[in-house]
Amino acid sequence: MDSIKISPSPLKGNINIPPSKSLSHRAIICAALSNGISRVENIVFSEDILATLEGMKAFGMEILDIDTDLKTNRSDITIKGKGYLEKLKEVIDCRESGSTLRFLIPIACLLGEKFTFTGRGKLVERPLTSYYNMFKAQGVKYSNVNGKLPLTVEGSLKPGVYELAGNVSSQFITGLMFALPLLSGDSIIEITTELESKGYVDLTLDVLHRFSINIENNKDKRFYISGNQKYIPADYKVEGDYSQAAFWMVAAVLNGEITLENLSKSSLQGDKEILNIISKMGANILNEGEHIKVTTSQTNGIVIDVSQYPDLVPVLAVLGAVSKGKTKIVNALRVRLKESDRLKAIACELKKIGANITETPDGLDIIGVSSLSGGIVDSWNDHRIAMALAVASTKCKESLIINNSRVVSKSYPEFWDDFVELGGVVDEWNMG
Repeated sequence: MDSIKISPSPLKGNINIPPSKSLSHRAIICAALSNGISRVENIVFSEDILATLEGMKAFGMEILDIDTDLKTNRSDITIKGKGYLEKLKEVIDCRESGSTLRFLIPIACLLGEKFTFTGRGKLVERPLTSYYNMFKAQGVKYSNVNGKLPLTVEGSLKPGVYELAGNVSSQFITGLMFALPLLSGDSIIEITTELESKGYVDLTLDVLHRFSINIENNKDKRFYISGNQKYIPADYKVEGDYSQAAFWMVAAVLNGEITLENLSKSSLQGDKEILNIISKMGANILNEGEHIKVTTSQTNGIVIDVSQYPDLVPVLAVLGAVSKGKTKIVNALRVRLKESDRLKAIACELKKIGANITETPDGLDIIGVSSLSGGIVDSWNDHRIAMALAVASTKCKESLIINNSRVVSKSYPEFWDDFVELGGVVDEWNMG
């Protein structure tokens, strides 16, 4: 078992925030669907991004060049798209990437040929009901194994009206937005409930526009998509990831002083809300030109509606655990269907180290304590749980051992290196 032992210490220094995984997926797909050569800059080859790259290669994308900065481990990729899709592989391995799976299924359905999508871990059982309903309405054949992966699809999408719930996952909406502009006729995506994770849809629309695909947004309730559009090659630099920056911001608030670089002040990322949340709780935040500096401060509990930024739940739970008073996280039901049941996972692990935290059906009730105890915790094979627990170590009295710590490679392969660079005291630990 891969484990990390962390001795409590403050985290201080500067950190270059890794590129947004959400934007990386989108830019790679748009470049691959273009007719010509695009350059996607500032990429980290996490497990999820590798899954999307391999998936798009199955449709004919070529990678002409990879230019990697060995100091930062950031890469610029030159991608050649053919302007049309072809079937080079029948089986597409999505690893544990929900984005890869849900983004690529509609693209496969443009070809009308048989494709099989596989995965591993929790992805195997993550729900695809929105697409199954679409398949039935569109006459697309599909089969799975008792509702789980592998999923085999065969059939073509047709222009028309696509009804999708807005409170399940924005990934289904994004997947259709990639594919529908390439159909021969016009389509509409009708959102049947309130749209949650709106920021992710905004990111999709923005990246599509950069590659010359235009979709009309009518108040986040109806999206009009003209057919016969063409993706035009573009150069795209991926901005820093606010969902990853959130871990360092909270770590600084708890015990440290961290300056964050490579974050866009004008970003459309929904997780940018982390700045407003920790500010409301009393955090010290300084905007220093192109950088954001966060320093240690006493925070107070508040009610946090996470419907638009569910990925922040684990690290906000850690912040709430050592804030004064009560923190209440609400509208988080969807995080039960992520890489782990994140409400159950973070509540279980924080309780082990002394937090006063209780699950509710759609959130968490947390009564703050002054410090945490330390001990042995588990990541639940979930990258965000592992990183959140690493942040919790800064407020522990004793060492914290995190089992299955290498799971961070799913989204942030350099996380432990950055943790040490900021002063974290880390040893690999053999659990025998």
